[in-house]
Amino acid sequence: MATATIQWISIEEAAAKMKQEPRKVLVDVYTDWCGWCKKMDKATYSAPQIISFINKNFYPVKLDAESKKPITLNGHTYQYNDEYRSHELAVALLQGQMSYPSTVYLNEKMEMLSPVPGYMDAKDFSKIMRYFGEDHYKSLSWQEHEKKN
Repeated sequence: MATATIQWISIEEAAAKMKQEPRKVLVDVYTDWCGWCKKMDKATYSAPQIISFINKNFYPVKLDAESKKPITLNGHTYQYNDEYRSHELAVALLQGQMSYPSTVYLNEKMEMLSPVPGYMDAKDFSKIMRYFGEDHYKSLSWQEHEKKN
């Protein structure tokens, strides 16, 4: 049996799929030179419980923060921005706090839930992805959720 992996797609693909089946979106914002991003790919995004939960509950998107390719979402085209040396969509998703890796959680309408900066191991990542993926954020603060788990 082949090892399961996260079925990463582009943000445009996620937006198209939302029209048929709304789901939350998890965006992994990374750069090619980021060592912690590579470590998170190897250690966190390869954990079986992370893979199955993400594939089932989210549209997982990988976004290269330094991509030069224009991305059009909801009629708006995001470009690479020389001033930031980053893609405008990455700047928007990270609210100008350019830190890699960052995981951005969006709701079923592609509205911001929260950007979560920094490397996380599978244990810590699992808590956060479940907080958003299982809708705990609607009734509990992160501090309350963390105490329960």
